[in-house]
Parts: sequence; structure tokens; C-alpha cells
Amino acid sequence: MQWILQDVPLGRNIQTIRMEKQMTQQQVVEQLQLMGSTMSRTTLANIETGRRNIKASDLKALRTLFNVSYDEFFAE
Repeated sequence: MQWILQDVPLGRNIQTIRMEKQMTQQQVVEQLQLMGSTMSRTTLANIETGRRNIKASDLKALRTLFNVSYDEFFAE
């Protein structure tokens, strides 16, 4: 399996935003699940470390949960 090199630190940006909001991974996942996501804490951890891609629907939910613009996720 080949990995696509990431040119934007999306996972790291998600982690930074989460920490600025003073939320644990578990708290984020619980809120996402209430919004209809099936994401697990392990999946979020893998997204934050760049080992896994995020679904567009989960990114949309994170935007709502964190109350940020998409630009903040894609900042370089």
C-alpha cells in the first residue's frame, strides 16, 4: 500500500485546535458520535498523527464542533 505524502499537516492542525479548545480525544469523539459519526478514539489518534485520512463528513462535524473555519484545518 502506498501512502500519499501530505503537503498540509491536517492531522496536526486538528490536534492543535482540539488542544486549544481544551478537549481530550475522547471528549471530541463522544461529541462527534452524538452528531452521527462512527469515529473511535483510536481513529482520531491516527488522524492526528497522519496515519489515517479523515472522512469529509467527520471534518465537517469537527468544523461545527470546534466552531472554526476550514482554513484553520488547512493552514500550513
